[in-house]
Amino acid sequence: MTSSNGPSSAVPVPPVRPGARAVLDREDLPDRVWTLPNALSVLRLLGVPVFLWLLLGPKEDGWALVILMVSGFTDWLDGKLARWLNQGSRLGALLDPAADRLYIICTLVALALRDVVPVWVVALLLGRELVLGVMLLVLRRYGYPPLQVHYLGKAATLLLLYAFPVLLIADGQGPLAEIAAPFAWALTIWGTALYLLAGLFYVVQVAGIVRAERTVLASR
Repeated sequence: MTSSNGPSSAVPVPPVRPGARAVLDREDLPDRVWTLPNALSVLRLLGVPVFLWLLLGPKEDGWALVILMVSGFTDWLDGKLARWLNQGSRLGALLDPAADRLYIICTLVALALRDVVPVWVVALLLGRELVLGVMLLVLRRYGYPPLQVHYLGKAATLLLLYAFPVLLIADGQGPLAEIAAPFAWALTIWGTALYLLAGLFYVVQVAGIVRAERTVLASR
């Protein structure tokens, strides 16, 4: 979400064309592994199975909330450190959004299994991820790395990562749960809407790249 980095150097990169600079920025980043931001992203990834087990096994929602909050903090921190310490990397650009998406998908599935969120919310967000997966294949077909994360996508991810712990609180009993419920659903609805809109923008960007490539090929 907040990180600073880019994809594997195995992805072929075409010559720079007008308007393609934003797509290729990630390729300008160093190809390094041992950085503090990357370590924080790995820590977040390692927390995913523990988080799922706490939610679906013993149902220790308190500890699950702790892991989710630590994940959110380290997500913010790794991007800040990458900029402060000049430790941006291609690997970091893969790890950071991967951790975000894993937490979102795993949390959605777990909350749906516990009947905390409706299945249609899960279907919408998982469908968005499927469409973006197809877009990544299209980009690879034309020799492009994944596009930079749009600020709207970052905002949507942030809203959803805030929504999930509040949903867990709202699923409990007592006055705190009653107070948390409207905030939980407001964050969930806005986060879902922005997440889908960011996905639509991604599709539009990819469609523009495909049209430009076809125009170039047709003019040869």
